[in-house]
Amino acid sequence: MTLPEMVEQVRIVCRMRRLSRHTEDCYSGWITRFAAHVRTCPELSRDERVRTYLEKLAPRTSASTQNQALNAIVFLYRDVIKEPLGDLGKWARAKRPARLPTWLSPQEMQRLLDQMPPGTRMMAELAYGSGLRVAELLALRIKDIDLDAHLVTVRGGKGDKDRITVLPRSLMHRLHAHLNRIRVLYDGDRAASAPPIYLPDGLERKFPNAGREWSWFWLWPAASHSTDPRTGIHRRHHVHEDTLGKALKLATRKAGLHKRVTAHTLRHSFATNLLASGASITQVQELLGHNSVETTQVYLHCVPQFAATITSPLDALPAASNILPFHVPSSQSQPLARTA
Repeated sequence: MTLPEMVEQVRIVCRMRRLSRHTEDCYSGWITRFAAHVRTCPELSRDERVRTYLEKLAPRTSASTQNQALNAIVFLYRDVIKEPLGDLGKWARAKRPARLPTWLSPQEMQRLLDQMPPGTRMMAELAYGSGLRVAELLALRIKDIDLDAHLVTVRGGKGDKDRITVLPRSLMHRLHAHLNRIRVLYDGDRAASAPPIYLPDGLERKFPNAGREWSWFWLWPAASHSTDPRTGIHRRHHVHEDTLGKALKLATRKAGLHKRVTAHTLRHSFATNLLASGASITQVQELLGHNSVETTQVYLHCVPQFAATITSPLDALPAASNILPFHVPSSQSQPLARTA
């Protein structure tokens, strides 16, 4: 099997397993780089090639990047070649540092949102107010928004799982206006007999007319049509995934925030601020769609509940020591003699 044939087979299997397009591109890239490494060491066994490649990544990549490469290689041998890897033995792993997620306080979030234009601001508000990943936000359809029950249904989220999360009540009025605006785009597409929009998981074959229905229309449709890279069909997609990220970067600079704010920072802020306001860890876990509560517990370390009750030792110093003017004694103001 040639490399192009193998990469194409990787993409086919990814689609059969309903993996996201991002995962498909990621795995294809890692497998291409691994194949280049294999050509440099034909004398090594299969397991040795895998170990040496992963160890080569360790000094110059993070633990998550190294683990991503491992997942791609395991996927190649297990699901494409059908020869699963066994125990690789000991090999050098990149150290995984204990990092806290970046999050914004309610005051910082308000400053950020105030610097965003109306369109991307509403996207940011929904991502923050509902705890959505950027892929989940962009994949929303009209039918996934329940304005009466104030709920958002996430379809096919991470791990191909569905879940329900909260819909902020403060967005009700503007969401109604937003739906009226995009209805104009929908009606224009139908009047022009435009191709139906993309439907996941083979639903286009099962329900060939569903892509023309209003309930399946994108909540965040692109302003123009573009070519679907998988099917070659020229139709309307949701807005590009960089749209929100670029708007956040610009708003962060305008708001004078000294943090690196990305679309995922909104999800981190949702979890952290919910916990700080008294929500239980299991409630936040369910809203975020985490498999394990241990994943959610990282947000508890962002705002320790006991911190507000602790008195800093600096605050316990005598008041006089905090108001003494800073000066250099005259005896120390002379330059020091140089010693041999």
